[in-house]
Amino acid sequence: MISVGVEEEYLLVDPATGVPVPLVEDVSRTAGLGSVAERDEVQDELLQAQIEVATPVCWSLEEVGGHLLRLRHAVASAAEANGCRTAATGAAPLRGRLPVPVTPTPRYRRMEAEAGQLVDEHLICGMHVHVGVPDPETGVAVLNRIRSWLPALLAMSVNSPLWDGRDTGFASWRTIVFGRWPVSGPPPHFDGYSDYERRLEALVSSGLIADRAQAYWQARLSDRYPTVEVRCLDVQLRADDAVMLAGIVRALVATAITEEKAGAALPQCAPEILHAANWHAARHGLNGTVVGRDGLPRSSGDVLCTLLRHITPALEESGDLREVSALVHRMLREGTPADRQRRALADGGLPGVIDLITGTTTSD
Repeated sequence: MISVGVEEEYLLVDPATGVPVPLVEDVSRTAGLGSVAERDEVQDELLQAQIEVATPVCWSLEEVGGHLLRLRHAVASAAEANGCRTAATGAAPLRGRLPVPVTPTPRYRRMEAEAGQLVDEHLICGMHVHVGVPDPETGVAVLNRIRSWLPALLAMSVNSPLWDGRDTGFASWRTIVFGRWPVSGPPPHFDGYSDYERRLEALVSSGLIADRAQAYWQARLSDRYPTVEVRCLDVQLRADDAVMLAGIVRALVATAITEEKAGAALPQCAPEILHAANWHAARHGLNGTVVGRDGLPRSSGDVLCTLLRHITPALEESGDLREVSALVHRMLREGTPADRQRRALADGGLPGVIDLITGTTTSD
């Protein structure tokens, strides 16, 4: 069995207005003092209106779901105790008149000095899935094999259609904001681990990025853990959708390892096609075509069915096939989290959206 872990970021917002509030220090302290969450499971982020949770290393999707529900309840309760709420949305639907201050660490202050307004506008929240790999060389081989699936994963996860009180026209505005950093988007193809390290070190030594963590590729090797980290996902409204995506990512990694061991042909996807497909997924989500592994646009249903067929052996081996398949088919029926936000906007205006994104961190 391959290990899996999930990190989720949430916004802290005023319960009445929905505007982000800089209360992460108070909320983190309250959550860490409780009996539900450990201190290292609740972390600060770039801006003081963001908070992150991280599950322990898990071996089953049941564990992932249990930890996510526990941590969502812990931070939501801590937020309520400090007069705010957690919001499970990929981008802030509303912003205040003044920028949210950065978390006062040397690294974040340096980023603020270097990137200015980009940091001010970084009110976005993602979901990161870590999947264990036996060694870095295998990890890079996995990156090469899963990169062509990243647009499909993004299309499934979209949960940030609103910004500054209106619909952006994008299903994942978070992806567009994140794409303004110098190293972002789908990773390139690497000629092995030595090539990965050489190119990453060249970015840092040139001064083009401040440190290795600023290589914001949508999939990369973790510097902290022996894992591949998939980062293209918006944070999810519901914990079970996060579980679904974690199961799919783990199965993609397991399938890539099997293919690599068998010497299967590496899928070819031109970088310009992959970057355009990523933009297309951020724009449309599952409402229209999605670019599949072969680099061709197809209906979203066809691409998701192809994805499930591709990873079915891995899902069967881990015992996740029934759960993941059921959740994927539910998403195809009900739409993505971005679709749910848009329906809430149509039915109840911005107050309806705020109720939606602040109410789902404490439910399944």
